Amino acid sequence: MAGDGAGADKPSVGLKLAHGFGAAAFGIKNNGFDYFLLLFYGTVIGLEPGLVGLAILIALVFDAVSDPLVGYWSDNFRSKWGRRHPFMYAAALPVAFSYFLLWNPPELSQTGLFLYLTCLAVLIRTFITFYETPSSALIPELSTDYDERTSLQSYRLFFGWSGGSIMSVVMFGALLTGPLGMLDREAYATYGIISSVLIFAAIMVSALGTHSRIPFLHRPVATGERYSVTRIFREMIETLSEKSFLALFFATVLFAIATGLSAALAFLILRYFWGFGEFQIFIWTCTVFFSALLGFLLAPWATRRLGKKRATITLGLLAFTIQPAPVLLRLADLMPENGDPLLFPLVLGINVIDLALIIAVQAVSYSMIADLVESNQLRTGRRSEGVYYAAMTFTRKVTQGIGVAAAGVILSLIAFPEGADPDTVSSETLWRLGAFYAPTLLLLWLSALYCVSRYKIDRAGHEENLRRLRAAG
Repeated sequence: MAGDGAGADKPSVGLKLAHGFGAAAFGIKNNGFDYFLLLFYGTVIGLEPGLVGLAILIALVFDAVSDPLVGYWSDNFRSKWGRRHPFMYAAALPVAFSYFLLWNPPELSQTGLFLYLTCLAVLIRTFITFYETPSSALIPELSTDYDERTSLQSYRLFFGWSGGSIMSVVMFGALLTGPLGMLDREAYATYGIISSVLIFAAIMVSALGTHSRIPFLHRPVATGERYSVTRIFREMIETLSEKSFLALFFATVLFAIATGLSAALAFLILRYFWGFGEFQIFIWTCTVFFSALLGFLLAPWATRRLGKKRATITLGLLAFTIQPAPVLLRLADLMPENGDPLLFPLVLGINVIDLALIIAVQAVSYSMIADLVESNQLRTGRRSEGVYYAAMTFTRKVTQGIGVAAAGVILSLIAFPEGADPDTVSSETLWRLGAFYAPTLLLLWLSALYCVSRYKIDRAGHEENLRRLRAAG
């Protein structure tokens, strides 16, 4: 059967680079949606900000349907190019072109702009799912090795974080430096061109770079049962009901809420709480690349030494106690005052290390999804990589929005002034911001680690699953 022993050999560095580089497409897309979309449409183009949020919400509703269906479809697709690659190739041009159109809207009324943004948001998020879910689902097929799967996931996260970070550096360091600053419409149009080209290149490099593995990948199992809506949902529920998956599912929910909360308040914390200037924030953005590199190196090492669950919990405890520590120390008057020359390098250094730990935690915990595949195959007779990765991807999309909403609640509770100059915000308001921000993050992270602790598949269990599958023939 195709796929027997497909991943027994360790993937080459070239294969890992090609497969991992594709994640830059998702990273660039996410970076644009998270950091620039509201700014561009709400401030530069003039669309009511509430309508921008509504457009993203509508796109999320479509994601709820498209993500699991694309995952299921790619698990069961039959072609001479296997289950995954037809989706990957088909997505490349539509994703790139629709992303270009997003940053080059025509002159339209408020209603017209809202419809334009909504349609493109739905299309982009659907097209990127057609690439990202099948591409991620290749990880369990490219290697059955417990440690190599973490390595493959580390490459993906490195390129995903780096792709988004590079575009932020390009925006803040080059495109938005003109006289109009962040209101320069042409800068966003140029950003759209550069991003679209990079997205197309990333997808094609990944698809072509893994194409040679197609003959060794798994084929769908023929059951003889006709496809129907009932069958599709029955099989998806059966696949997603495994206890270890549910542990990772809830952990991912909490991780994503914390990430969304942190991202939503990042600028306020940097600009208002710490009093950093624009150039310092630009330097802060540039250092994400170094954190991604450290996380890329740390995740496989920790897996080899500790196993995946213990590595996730150990690295997580370090990361999630370090992250709120500077804020908590400031609340206790144990950090240098704003403006002190020691403050920026101190907080920046802590962030570089902490973000590296968080990226390593993500790499190890996401690679745990791959080890569910063989366990599920023994239980159901099917390989459902696409369904697993689609569920996790959708969870991250939705719950990051919950994190943003939580950030809004915090700002409302402390009555944070909108558009205020940093020098005019009272010390009491800033203290309350830190007092809500740090403990909330800590609670979310630690709750996520508790969920990870309920995951049951360790190295020995994974190897036993592989042995039983080989014995079954």
